[in-house]
Amino acid sequence: MKDTKDKNGTDFKGFAGHSVTLSNKVDDEITRIGRGTPAGEYLRRYWQPVFISSDLTELPVAIKILGEELVLFRDKSGQLGLVHKHCPHRQASLEFGICREKGIQCCYHGWHYDVDGTLIEVPGQPTATADMIKNKVRLGAYPTFEFKGLIFAYLGPIDEKPEFPIYDSLEFEDMEMVPYKAPFNCNWLQVLDAIVDPIHTAFLHSNMSRQQFSVGFGEVGQMDFFERDNWILGCNTRRVGDNVWFRINEVVLPNFTQAGAAFRADGTKQIYYGRSSFSRWVVPIDDETTICYAWANFGKRGDPQAYNTPEGPELIEQGEVFDRPYEERQRFPADREACEGMGAINIHKNEHLVRSDRGVAMMRQRIRKQIRTVISGNQPYLASKIAGMPIPTYGGDSVLSIPKNEKGDDASLLSKLAHEFVDIQFQVDGKSEQQRIKIVTAGLKEMQSRHNSKIK
Repeated sequence: MKDTKDKNGTDFKGFAGHSVTLSNKVDDEITRIGRGTPAGEYLRRYWQPVFISSDLTELPVAIKILGEELVLFRDKSGQLGLVHKHCPHRQASLEFGICREKGIQCCYHGWHYDVDGTLIEVPGQPTATADMIKNKVRLGAYPTFEFKGLIFAYLGPIDEKPEFPIYDSLEFEDMEMVPYKAPFNCNWLQVLDAIVDPIHTAFLHSNMSRQQFSVGFGEVGQMDFFERDNWILGCNTRRVGDNVWFRINEVVLPNFTQAGAAFRADGTKQIYYGRSSFSRWVVPIDDETTICYAWANFGKRGDPQAYNTPEGPELIEQGEVFDRPYEERQRFPADREACEGMGAINIHKNEHLVRSDRGVAMMRQRIRKQIRTVISGNQPYLASKIAGMPIPTYGGDSVLSIPKNEKGDDASLLSKLAHEFVDIQFQVDGKSEQQRIKIVTAGLKEMQSRHNSKIK
């Protein structure tokens, strides 16, 4: 056997860089999002946020969403238009177009389009020729919907356009919803994966560099995962002294996400039915860049109003501000560094998933199944098809006083409590928010009392 020690006696047998082989094959089915790709066609069956209303001035703006070069504008009558970037005449960019009372006019030769892409004027041509061109040429355009400071668009087949989904968390009367955006230089899926990986908050956001959220996040906790229709829930149940802190991270497929408060809860004070700190979509710009459009939620059931500052949504999103010197990003990494550090597109074959990654595996499998549903010519699951009720969501925090039972297995108790906690919320689907607050709060108090009586 060849000697593995060098002249100084150091054994280098364990160095295996040359023998460890890594794949370079990307999982195209669930990562690529351009037109005609499996994941791209799936994502196009849903409304996606594309811009913040207050950022749109009287001038058109060039944007890219789902790999498509587009131009967003508001004409002088107030109508929104989202159209293909290039004028069908000579391919001039409509980002330099002129917004008119109705639609937009190309700067190069004055071809004039309505917000739905209809060609309404062809200057400089004989009437008969102009009429022929208007009947033949159409600018690609997409439907838009403006809601509470965010602009949404539907980029899929028009005959499959769903209703815009109004989730219960978009209508809370006691929350101030502040729009924000968060850019990531990586594939959409590795940003989305983080929401169903609740264990990472204990390490990335607490134990590895500095405490980025409230005290208590450093406790690893008990992980339990739940599937329901298009919902994937990860419940991290932490013990903080005599308290049990339930925190639910949530994905509504394909890319709507919520989580508990970043700075309201720390596990030390009782909370009955707290809700999400953000309501957020993870939107692919192209295969290698992503933008999250969201609302930060401020109020008694969200994050404190003290964080309603220009940088507050960034801290809620990832624990650190986005634009930082590279050395600071190395010293105090956050979600952006973790996700972008995987590479432009994370190669899943090189991962070694473990038990705490069950939510990630569960979500990817569900996305793959829905993608194949679309590819087979069928419609994916739509939360907006739930009729006669607000669309339920579950992301949030609750903290109950339930001391540890010294005679039993605390991890098993925490898991049992997590299942009870989630089931209480499932049972109030379809009820009004005020009814749900009343019923869930009563259910949590009953659960707390019942378990405490057993301990005594």
